[in-house]
Amino acid sequence: MYYNKVEIAGVNTSKLKVLKESEKTELLKRVKQGDMAAREELIRGNLRLVLSVIQRFMGRGESADDLFQVGCIGLIKAIDNFDITQNVRFSTYAVPMIMGELRRYLRDNAPVRVSRSVRDLAYRAMQAKERLTAQKGREPRIEEIAKELDVPRQDVVIALEAISEPISLYEPVFSDAGDTIYVLDQLGDNNDDWNWLNEISLKEAIAGLGNREKRILNLRFFLGKTQVEVAKEIGISQAQVSRLEKGALNKIKNRI
Repeated sequence: MYYNKVEIAGVNTSKLKVLKESEKTELLKRVKQGDMAAREELIRGNLRLVLSVIQRFMGRGESADDLFQVGCIGLIKAIDNFDITQNVRFSTYAVPMIMGELRRYLRDNAPVRVSRSVRDLAYRAMQAKERLTAQKGREPRIEEIAKELDVPRQDVVIALEAISEPISLYEPVFSDAGDTIYVLDQLGDNNDDWNWLNEISLKEAIAGLGNREKRILNLRFFLGKTQVEVAKEIGISQAQVSRLEKGALNKIKNRI
């Protein structure tokens, strides 16, 4: 059973009811009419959904009971905010709501603190994302969230990045027949000894060039100017620029 225990937060997980889609639809209609009994039944009928979501957040030092209760808050918000006129399955709408509530809980209890203004903007962005998801039946783009909040796109990106939870390099992303691929396996290694030595050699080679040669290489390869533009800026012919550039590159090549 889940987490080697039958009872979580006082709920016997072995006896949880699973609702059919038609039952969920009927209960949601009754909830919108103010039927509290239907709301309670809908909550109980989706507790297995909460259990499936909180499994993704286990192993972070939080108890299953706490995560389950927080997940239930997300479920209740999903029920209260779900728009039955939209052609969206309830679970499609509820899972992001439950995950959002869990992430919010974990962020608020994290050792690294984010400024209040940035956190508030992030929460508003998440709420806007939930509203737009319900309206459009898909996950909205950052531009759409920014427009909804009437704030610059970069502010939304910074706010959401600031409160995003860290991912372990050893978190599995795929497993097949015992061969597990971790996040670390998908990252390129740009800091090995070979690249490090090449960088040192390149810096030393450039340092040995004359000032004019350094300036030409900077204008050509770092600022992206043409040989004609470089010639005008330095005050020499394009042919001289070409010759000096070629000579500088050969010196670097030979020194490396």
